[in-house]
Amino acid sequence: MLPSLDSLGQQMAATCSSDTFLCSWMVGLLDGAVWAPLVASLITIVLILILAFVIRNVAHRLITRVVTRAATGGSIMTRFRRNGVGSESIDVLLHERRKQRAETMGSVLRHVASIVILGTAVLTVLDRLTIPIAPLLTSVGILGVAIGFGAQELVKDFIAGMFMLLEDQYGVGDMIDAGAAVGTVEAVTLRITRLRDADGRVWYVRNGTITRVGNESQGWSRAYVDVPVGYDSDVTAVRDVLERIAKEMWDDPEFRETVIVERPDVFGVEQLSDSMLVFRISAKTLPSKQAQVAREMRLKVKNAMDTAGIALVPGA
Repeated sequence: MLPSLDSLGQQMAATCSSDTFLCSWMVGLLDGAVWAPLVASLITIVLILILAFVIRNVAHRLITRVVTRAATGGSIMTRFRRNGVGSESIDVLLHERRKQRAETMGSVLRHVASIVILGTAVLTVLDRLTIPIAPLLTSVGILGVAIGFGAQELVKDFIAGMFMLLEDQYGVGDMIDAGAAVGTVEAVTLRITRLRDADGRVWYVRNGTITRVGNESQGWSRAYVDVPVGYDSDVTAVRDVLERIAKEMWDDPEFRETVIVERPDVFGVEQLSDSMLVFRISAKTLPSKQAQVAREMRLKVKNAMDTAGIALVPGA
């Protein structure tokens, strides 16, 4: 049962010992009135709540500033632009990814800060009101254990989601293999990851069930094309043709400024058999651009080989 107002006032006055600055100041200001300690206790409670909200707002502003800096910070695109590579569309995509990741972590940190600061303030106020907090803490601990046992999968999903965001394993727009599904990431939360596969099917994968992730679009990708020619073909001539294709693509601003990171490489003879030689041309691209570059390389290889009179081996 709740204590009466008289007993509550007496207990609050008793807790306001005369050796505290506020109690001493109030007792002196009110000429030693009996209710001076009670007024001092109430003022202390108000100051505790005000201080808690001030600290909470300061923490939220600090977290927001850190989140904003993280969302607009440097990335791999900074290195690409130093080499004259990159486009506004790629910048927007990577910025949105960083922004979502930073805002998600910022939301989690703000909630944690609010719970810790306001929870501490409430416990301090209850203690000031002479309400025993030990049974309350025990009850909260038991309730937390019960919820933890009952929601193990949910807690597992949230923890996995937090580490995934902190480590930047993948983000919106990435093409990933999550084991259960393969597709493009459309949304990421602390609990689930939403993917859309090549058939347009949407997959909802719980973060706690993802044991390994293959990210095909983080940092950079690689496109390569194998060029099979006859065994009797002139190796030097074939290599010269492929080198010319690599130079043309690197000099083309439509590729160098948007999708290609480095000059394409010609690896020479990749495979050798009694009927054909297989050359390989490879290019490092921006994330998820390898298919586009590979298609363009095949087209250029076909046209260049026809012009040079070098036949490609079918069915290779």
